[in-house]
Amino acid sequence: MNPVAPKNTRRVLEPDERIAEILFGLIMVLTFTGSLSVADAGRDDVRAMLIGALGCNLAWAVIDAAFYLMGSLAEKSSRVRTLRAVREAAGPAEAHQAIADSLPAPVSGVLGAEDFEMLRARLNEVPLPARARLDASDWRGALGVFLLVFLSTFPVAVPFMLLHDLWQAMRVSNGIAILMLFLAGLAYGRCIGRSAWLIGLVMVLLGASLVAMTIALGG
Repeated sequence: MNPVAPKNTRRVLEPDERIAEILFGLIMVLTFTGSLSVADAGRDDVRAMLIGALGCNLAWAVIDAAFYLMGSLAEKSSRVRTLRAVREAAGPAEAHQAIADSLPAPVSGVLGAEDFEMLRARLNEVPLPARARLDASDWRGALGVFLLVFLSTFPVAVPFMLLHDLWQAMRVSNGIAILMLFLAGLAYGRCIGRSAWLIGLVMVLLGASLVAMTIALGG
């Protein structure tokens, strides 16, 4: 058992994380496409909108990837602190408490003194690193975050690149966005064990509301 560098028991990005990143990218690009006026916009306006949408999502993809790395490093640092607390505990009771504090309450609540003592003995055998470090899986996760945020822009933006009729491009783009929001909601509903169809509809309404609010506030 190694709390500092566990084996790949956790995927680089969990399903709920993937859904969140896709929703983030979708809402970002929709704030641009939704602010475009079909009646007044010309091809130059469409081009400016596309450049703005792609540039904004590119910037946020980089920022979100950096936040992912920061979160990974913080999580690993917490594991190192737990390991050090167990090693430096004044006695078994203090070590047991340090272990309990690092576990989810439903898990620590069902463990007895013998379980904690077994964990303490195992943890004392784990090499104590000087500091937490990012590894290849963390960088893969950051790349995954970057790609999900950035690439989620394209399905909504592509109609404006391919269709010359702005009204038609807007309708196709909005249809794709609604479908993506609904599918993301379906997937999230399955993740949390709720009605997938209901969560899909809620996600469409939530996404539309957030986009409307962002545009109204000048975002």
